[in-house]
This record gives sequence, structure tokens and C-alpha cells, in this order.
Amino acid sequence: MSDVPVIAVDGPAASGKGTIAAGVARALGFHHLDSGALYRLIALKALNAGIPLDDEAGLAAAAARMTFHLGGERIVLDGADVTAALRSEAVSATASRVAVLAPVRVALLPRQRSFRRPPGLVADGRDMGTVVFPDAALKVYITASAEERASRRYKQLIEKGNSVTLDALLRDIRERDARDTGRAAAPLRPAEGAIVLDTTSLSIEAGIAFVLERYRAVSRGPRG
Repeated sequence: MSDVPVIAVDGPAASGKGTIAAGVARALGFHHLDSGALYRLIALKALNAGIPLDDEAGLAAAAARMTFHLGGERIVLDGADVTAALRSEAVSATASRVAVLAPVRVALLPRQRSFRRPPGLVADGRDMGTVVFPDAALKVYITASAEERASRRYKQLIEKGNSVTLDALLRDIRERDARDTGRAAAPLRPAEGAIVLDTTSLSIEAGIAFVLERYRAVSRGPRG
């Protein structure tokens, strides 16, 4: 599968990476991997099964054995539709803690790489370009200010009827950033050769167009 092109899109929470990656995948007709969803699946499995978050071996085993389906409008875990449950704040917070565990990340590595299928893959997460697909044809690191990311998350949650405060979300985002960048296993950082895209004042459409333009330039290769 090494000849199947991959676009690796990394970045912190609420930077817009997932929406941009999905838009790029649709435009190109590529598969899309939301790697964060895999960690949320493990988090949900741990919460449902009562696996302690300090049981690294148990969590890694759950990551290796769980059956799931991503794609389309439904997400399935071990035969059950978990689409709504996966987006809860409890699952998101637990996923952030699970993701720092090296055994869990190792267990997920082959499962993430299995998404690499023709005609191509757009993979978004926090270590797609640094660890999972270091040979990606294009690596993009998407970021935005913490304040803007908290504002985006606030609007999303309010629209869903959740009771949250902007200050609490900003604190949560800064804590997640600290965990992601400070962890020993695959810390969040731009991959070597990655193009950094700041979306603080950028629309989703402009972000998608930016990545498509860069990928098409890479695909054409150097001109003689």
C-alpha cells in the first residue's frame, strides 16, 4: 500500500482539521480517517466496561480487539450504534487521557494504517504525519488560537443544547494542548516538512482549498 497516496492532517483540538480533512477527502474521492474517533471508541469502551484509565494493558487489549465501523453517518462499536454517545464531553475528556498511553497508541497503529486503500487517504489526528504515515505525500499542520478554538467548541455545544461556559472550554483546551504536546508517546507537533496552516481567521472552505492546492502541486511534481 506504500504507493497509495496519503494526506496527513494534524493539529490540536477544534483547529478545524477534521472538517477540512473530510472536505479534502470528498473533493478527491479519497477515504477519510478520523483517528480521534478511534480514541473516543476506546474511551467509550473503557467507560462502558469499567476499565480503569490506569490499566494500560487492559486499554491496549480493548484497542486491539474492538470491532468498529467508521464512515457514513453511523459509527458502530462492537455491533452497537454509538454515533451520538461518541461525541459526549465525558467521552472526549476520557479519550484525551487514553491517548497519552503508549501501549494504546501502539495497539492502534496497524488499525490506523489499514485505512490506507486506493485511491488514497486523508488522515487527520495528532500524529498522522509524524508516526502513522511518515511517508505521506503531503503533511499539513492545522492550528488556531486557543481562544478561537474554545469559541468554536462553545458554539457547537450550545447548538446541541449543552450547558457550558467559554472559560471552562478554554481551560479544557489549554489542558488538552499541554497533555498532547507534553506526552512521551507521539507528542503533538508539526511533522518534518509539514505546511502550517493557521485557521484562526480562515473559513473552512478556504482551508479545504488551501490543502487541495498544495496536494495538486505535490502530485504534479517538479516541472522540468
